Amino acid sequence: MSTPATAEPAAAERILTRDALEFVGELHKRFDPSRRDLLAARAERRERIEAGELPGFLPETAEIRASEWQIDPVPAGLRDRRVEITGPTDRKMVINALNSGARMFMADFEDANSPTWSNLVEGQANLIDAIERTIEITTPDKEYRLNDEVATLLVRPRGLHLPEKHVEVDDGPLAGAFFDFGLFLFHNGRRLLDRGAAPYLYLPKLESHLEARLWNDVFTFTEEALDLPGGSIRATVLIETILAAFEMDEILWELRDHASGLNAGRWDYLFSLIKTFRERPEFVLPDRNAVTMTAPFMRAYAQLLVKTCHRRGAHAMGGMAAFIPSRRDPDLNEQALAKVREDKVREAGDGFDGTWVAHPDLVPVAIAEFDRVLGERPNQLDRQRDDVSVSAADLLEVASAPGEITDEGLRNDVSVGLRYLTAWLDGVGAAAIFNLMEDAATAEIARSQIWQWVRHGRFEREHVLRIIDEESREGVSPEARGLFEQVALGDEFVEFLTLPAYDHLD
Repeated sequence: MSTPATAEPAAAERILTRDALEFVGELHKRFDPSRRDLLAARAERRERIEAGELPGFLPETAEIRASEWQIDPVPAGLRDRRVEITGPTDRKMVINALNSGARMFMADFEDANSPTWSNLVEGQANLIDAIERTIEITTPDKEYRLNDEVATLLVRPRGLHLPEKHVEVDDGPLAGAFFDFGLFLFHNGRRLLDRGAAPYLYLPKLESHLEARLWNDVFTFTEEALDLPGGSIRATVLIETILAAFEMDEILWELRDHASGLNAGRWDYLFSLIKTFRERPEFVLPDRNAVTMTAPFMRAYAQLLVKTCHRRGAHAMGGMAAFIPSRRDPDLNEQALAKVREDKVREAGDGFDGTWVAHPDLVPVAIAEFDRVLGERPNQLDRQRDDVSVSAADLLEVASAPGEITDEGLRNDVSVGLRYLTAWLDGVGAAAIFNLMEDAATAEIARSQIWQWVRHGRFEREHVLRIIDEESREGVSPEARGLFEQVALGDEFVEFLTLPAYDHLD
């Protein structure tokens, strides 16, 4: 196994120990062949869909959906998740998020992180320090330390599709998912248990229950290898692909010893819809900002998620509120916070057990709406939602989504995509753009919409290029512009923009 030199020798010395690297290398040797097979299965399924197949609930797993069973009881540390804040693993963000008043903090190595080598290695060191409660930072203006009471830590590793080019094992690069997960568990699995917590995770980008099975195998091996109690690793799965929406029961079944819930990852879900059905005109979406959770197909997805989770004893977690309050525009704040409240009122009313926010100022807004419904109860697991009935057609009813395809929407997609890629290439994975916290998921929607619109004749390629030129005149790097044109206007659809972009990172 080989790793590069790092500009952060103190962090590297702590994180990249021989034993730690041997452990992640063992994960690679045992599980990378299955990971590659599953990625190949994704590609084969996309080919069938392009040929006309529509996804649906799997006939071969009908018995799992029909029978009565539940996941292992959710541990005490995860019973009250009414508000979770998310963000990357840089030192200041970790402290602020843990101090935010949210019940949980999801430290993100995936969509909110630009996977530079320094971000990954220092991020792992920051999480150790957070668990040890030694994390602090001093700036010219302020000292940052943990409060007496802090949020519970959850960690999201990268998706199965992303490589970690800085670490090679035998026949190629280690999977980013195994690098992030393996180092976090190696250094912190026992450390968390000794402090009365446990390793709590989020799993991104799953497309099938077979991918959940792989993760369950990884968890079981890790518990045995690191002498952790069986079932101590608990994971919430983001249902952020259209294909996973048809396999919620099956995903929970495969992870039943290690599951804690499902999350309605709304932004990646829209990206997945566009990507999966990109060649089919009946799936062309309107402006991304017009597609809200009130669209019929999004309502079906959200309510099915709540019903499935509660039937199986798992938590249903709501989607992201990405607004960043402005200290200079109170009118903007008032309008945006009203929309955030409306969103959280709907989620709490639908039966969700908690929700996501991107900024500490949104924590009290979201908590207030969930407190109003929950009161002293930790969750709504007793609300079964037997009134909900969702068909495959309901999940695919994209044509009924309100909204138009507008030049303003095109310009917003271009502007957000260019600015986000500029930030990402500079090592910033969560970027404030137009008072919204944009991450890789929202940038994926932006560029894939443009590809879809051009493909189906809604805009001419030359018109998009003119807007790209106009939006590139200030603050956009030439490198970001070139990448954006590649992923938004290329003849072939790039599966994830982060794959070609990763080649540009150190």
